[in-house]
Amino acid sequence: MEALLGQVPVRFSRLPMFPFFDLAHYAASVMALKEQRGAVEVAYRSPIACWFSAMLYCFGGSILSSLMLAEPPVAFLANTTSVLLASSIWYLIFYCPHDLAYRWVSFPPIRLMVAGMKEVTRTWKITGGVLHAHSHYSNAWMVMIAIGWARGAGGGLISNFEQLVRGVWKPETNELLKMSYPVKVSLVGAVLFTMQQTLYLPVEKHDLMFLYTIFLVGTKISMMLIERSTSPFAPLEKILGHLLFGWQPPSSRARGEAKVPYNGTSSAGGHTSGGETGESAKKKHAKKSE
Repeated sequence: MEALLGQVPVRFSRLPMFPFFDLAHYAASVMALKEQRGAVEVAYRSPIACWFSAMLYCFGGSILSSLMLAEPPVAFLANTTSVLLASSIWYLIFYCPHDLAYRWVSFPPIRLMVAGMKEVTRTWKITGGVLHAHSHYSNAWMVMIAIGWARGAGGGLISNFEQLVRGVWKPETNELLKMSYPVKVSLVGAVLFTMQQTLYLPVEKHDLMFLYTIFLVGTKISMMLIERSTSPFAPLEKILGHLLFGWQPPSSRARGEAKVPYNGTSSAGGHTSGGETGESAKKKHAKKSE
């Protein structure tokens, strides 16, 4: 029995992603696109722009990692089967009569299953990115982290460019300014798998893949069930932020308010009253001289 349980991580690490897990990834990505504000209007006004946005959602990690490694960013188009599969999912979710495909995927049990399968593909994308970077830069662990992070969360990291395709410009939504949970957990995964690849983490790769995927799937499903959008890392981030970067300084507005005198009289008013006193003294002096 113990031997069989020990083989579970090994068999899990050999699980093929095509076609079912890739299908779930495409479905979850296109669903996220359709639920963006104004995406449906763009789909009917410019189907080409909507399709391009969907491909950025589905293959954003591959595109971003290719750009970072000076490889052709259109390499994902060489996999015709995957592109056709993603395009079929995009067409059904956006243009199926009576929105049947979108409603079917939105059914809670199916949506939970699709979300969980998408998190499984995230593990495979991160490990694939780390291995790909290791083949180019065997000792550059920062490159491996960057490529693994890009593969796992590329759709989020290039969200501003995807918004531009739909005619939206929101620089304040930059993931580097306010990282979402998928981007954060992908960064953590990239660090872990890079440490394992460079032998700084004494854990077998299949065991790490199994444990990391269980954490991803369990956390994602629990967040969806309790309808929680905040990251589970938030308490730890707050503590580390105070320890490493100190407390947030007071705002400039507070500093400006602190300069106002207690009686509410501004310095400009004081100068004005002083100016009036000087004028009256001059008039009195002129009368005396007359």
